[in-house]
Amino acid sequence: MKYTNPVISGFHPDPSICKIGEDFYLVTSSFEYFPGIPLFHSTDLVYWNQIGHVLTRESQLPLTREHSFVPSQGIYAPTIRHHNGRFYVITTNITIRKSFYVWSDNPEGPWSEPIFLEGLMGYDPSLFFDEDGKVYLTYASFPGVGPEGILQAEIDIESGKILSESQLIWEGTGGCSPEGPHLYKVNNWYYLMIAEGGTENGHMVTIAKSENPYGPFESNPYNPILSNRSTKLPIQATGHADLVQATDGSWWAVFLGIRPVKSTKLHHLGRETNLAPVQWSEQGWPVIGSNGRADMEYDINSTLLNNPFLWEEKADFNDVSLSPVWNFYRNPPSGSWSLTDKPGFLTLYGQASTLNDTESLAFVGRRQQHFNCDVSTLLDFTPSEEGEEAGLTVFMNENFHYEIAKTVQQGKSLILFRRRVGSMWKVEREIEYDQPTVIFGIKSTDKSFSFSFATAVGEEEVIGVGETSFLSSQIAGGFTGVYFALYATGNGKPSTTPAHFDYLNYIFDDHS
Repeated sequence: MKYTNPVISGFHPDPSICKIGEDFYLVTSSFEYFPGIPLFHSTDLVYWNQIGHVLTRESQLPLTREHSFVPSQGIYAPTIRHHNGRFYVITTNITIRKSFYVWSDNPEGPWSEPIFLEGLMGYDPSLFFDEDGKVYLTYASFPGVGPEGILQAEIDIESGKILSESQLIWEGTGGCSPEGPHLYKVNNWYYLMIAEGGTENGHMVTIAKSENPYGPFESNPYNPILSNRSTKLPIQATGHADLVQATDGSWWAVFLGIRPVKSTKLHHLGRETNLAPVQWSEQGWPVIGSNGRADMEYDINSTLLNNPFLWEEKADFNDVSLSPVWNFYRNPPSGSWSLTDKPGFLTLYGQASTLNDTESLAFVGRRQQHFNCDVSTLLDFTPSEEGEEAGLTVFMNENFHYEIAKTVQQGKSLILFRRRVGSMWKVEREIEYDQPTVIFGIKSTDKSFSFSFATAVGEEEVIGVGETSFLSSQIAGGFTGVYFALYATGNGKPSTTPAHFDYLNYIFDDHS
């Protein structure tokens, strides 16, 4: 039986995985979105169900920026491990430049308050629990702070106290940005697997081994063990991998990769989670995928493939809590949203901040996970004060986004379409519209977003088009992917009129 990559589509980078019995658990980076660190469960490695987030409280994940103009702060490269009945997730919050871990006896949570690693000058931390009871903390050094490479120290897992001086254990093979380390022990050998080359088209996975956890580490003469650089394969920028062994004895790697739009090198869905089989050479080295290349399709033992995936195509906001697919951009302002003020609707209360600002705003969104998809929502909103606005946005970051919205200007109720591309922004079109409800729609292809509106019983009218290329990571910057989001704002002051969203439909082409 075959499966197709990515196994988790859309913005889900830096995957880390662990196995307990017949169950696999996987986490990915979340950067400035809240809640943080999406958590997935699977019994077959291919079909993944998001069961929640690891960081669900602001005390665990403060996202108020210290450096206002740097996109994609927040959570970088978490690692999940399980030991003695307890789950651990360790990571770095770049917003506050601190590494920490949390723990839980149950993957669904609740997870503990952060245990900070005081004095650690690095990122991408990982944990390894050795057979002798020692716990090793392996991480990448901050650029410009000490030697560049992978460092390691022993840690007290109960207190978070670092018990030894950090030692440089490997500098990698010479690629830039050696990071994302994971330490394993297989057949009495310690294996150190890392990412190199930067998380762009030169990304790669390399590995070394030693008889001692501190080395010296012998580099695999066949490195890199995974990279699609300098190829025309549909998945690019492959790297940042983690290994796991299934119950049937087979080995697998999860790793990030991008799918550039055809005929371009640009991508806007973000770095996605992929899966490839791992073989071990006679010399004791792992080989990922097809001799170190990642393909779109692989065979998998049919006894593993047993968990059909249920896709949530419609959010009707009838529950008292949001499903795990939804995120806020940074920590949501108190009182900015509700599922109970108008039952069956998501209610947003516009804040002074807008989509262009670095402060938190009234914003509830979900990842775009397919190139070809249709998104729609019904908005009930009658703005009364100048500048009050609510609508539907295609959002990469505060400097790059498109939106269709309902607003009031100079006493007139309007539908508008706006594009923000870097320092340039423009309201492309405005149409007078005085009805209380409107249906907003976005039709997405790999090259464009088409924005439309309609009354509940009326004809649909296209109001504008935006190119996907301007929202690509290569142009917009950062490490995330596009979101479809519902938002509200008072454009400089709190809005007095709540915006009620009845649903958000997400219909996609299964082959995109």
